[in-house]
Amino acid sequence: MQHVYLVYLVLFCSSLIRSTFGFGDALVAMPLLALLVGLKTATPLVALAASTIGLSILIKNWRKVRIRSAWRLIVSSAVGIPIGLALLKEAYEDVLLVILAAVLIGFGIYSLARPRLLTIRGEKSAFAFGFIAGILGGAYNSNGPPVVIYGTLKRWDPETFRATLQGFLFPTSLFILAGHGLAGLWTGPVIRTYLYALPLVFAAVYLGGRINQAFSTERFAKGVYVLLIALGLLLLARTLL
Repeated sequence: MQHVYLVYLVLFCSSLIRSTFGFGDALVAMPLLALLVGLKTATPLVALAASTIGLSILIKNWRKVRIRSAWRLIVSSAVGIPIGLALLKEAYEDVLLVILAAVLIGFGIYSLARPRLLTIRGEKSAFAFGFIAGILGGAYNSNGPPVVIYGTLKRWDPETFRATLQGFLFPTSLFILAGHGLAGLWTGPVIRTYLYALPLVFAAVYLGGRINQAFSTERFAKGVYVLLIALGLLLLARTLL
């Protein structure tokens, strides 16, 4: 595989972002790896790394998962996924992705400017955020942002935020992995690259966990807002260019 060291560097950096904040790896890794190794290799490779990160975080931090939020997010997401798959057949992809990018950027900027204006109490709103996440996941494999926004509005501390996000993302990633396997995307080069990258992925998980623990809740929230703005700009660039 060409550019193999760049592939490992991208996987390490994206894994570090996911381990630190609980999300963001795919939006960082996919456009870069697609250029380096092609979409059919990048897609299963990122999914394998993401599942490994999610499982690693859950094994160590499962007590931090907000179960009452997580199961509501998972169930409502499952309802939204078929709707997202139906939307995938329509010709509105670019428009909806621009809207998603605008929401990420707008929410990030607004939250940095007035971070304490809105706080979610209770768990019922998890159904709405999970439903939207399911639609975006089914249509564009972008189920993370609505749950990230939900977690920030719940004012979870950094460890709870990181762990609960994995409690939502990891189960859905298993379905994605199964789909890739059935589609024949688990090729020899993909598996070899994944196995060789595992030490770097685990190192990123360890380092990201230490960074996560060093954040105060307020500083962590600001970091999430900045990352949402950056990911929104990246998504916007990918869609329009």
